[in-house]
Amino acid sequence: MSKVVLVTGASSGIGKAIATFLSAKGYIVYGTSRNPKNEKEFSFELIALDVLKLDTINTAVNYILEKEGRLDVLVNNAGMGITGPVEETPTDEMRAVFNTNLFGAIDVMKAVLPQMRKQNAGTIINVTSIAGYMGLPFRGLYSATKAALEIVTEALRMEVKNFGIEIVNVAPGDFATNIAAGRYHTPVFENSAYKEDYQTNLDLMDAHVGGGMDPLEMAKIVYKITNTKHPKIHYKVGNFMEKFSIFLSYFLWICVHLLPLYFLLGFL
Repeated sequence: MSKVVLVTGASSGIGKAIATFLSAKGYIVYGTSRNPKNEKEFSFELIALDVLKLDTINTAVNYILEKEGRLDVLVNNAGMGITGPVEETPTDEMRAVFNTNLFGAIDVMKAVLPQMRKQNAGTIINVTSIAGYMGLPFRGLYSATKAALEIVTEALRMEVKNFGIEIVNVAPGDFATNIAAGRYHTPVFENSAYKEDYQTNLDLMDAHVGGGMDPLEMAKIVYKITNTKHPKIHYKVGNFMEKFSIFLSYFLWICVHLLPLYFLLGFL
């Protein structure tokens, strides 16, 4: 029996790659977009869903359940980027990115969990980011949203473990997508104390995305997870340096916080 899959944010980039790949593998795939257009260009059915609007979430999930009678996999991919110095980024824009990347993802999970609990089976894959493992300059708000989703996933995974539901995080690094075009960029103000550093970082971000990995690699990992009985909670998909940076951040944390405590206790 073919698995029924819902992929949010599937009109482009990583979401489209995942939905297309799973469709080619024989899955019944429903991808979502806030404003579906040119549906004939997709190998899967593209339906309307805005993670900021509960009625569209419920309508999309109910539509799938009415047609298929079940939902096996949710890939929570919809999200947005944001850049800027924390001091100069408008608070409303901060709230907007949290509403999309964190609360939007939670609302979609809340919509599918009753059916998965009824089935006593299901897999939820939250697309986070390697950026969520460290505070990156001028991407602090984006990193914070993805870190928060990672932690919520860890908690929810334990809450639903008795219902046959698996919940995992997949953290991509830089991929060759159009995410840079959809980011909110805090303007580079002429009188800003951060002007030079911020502009340099913006240029680096765009260069990294342009030279990023093929989104197909993310699709392969998602496919692997859907075919693993008990997947692990954290998956990281990136180049060597991106993965090494996570290890380095943990190592530095230990050096700063634990080693002094170790030596202090040793002298007591």
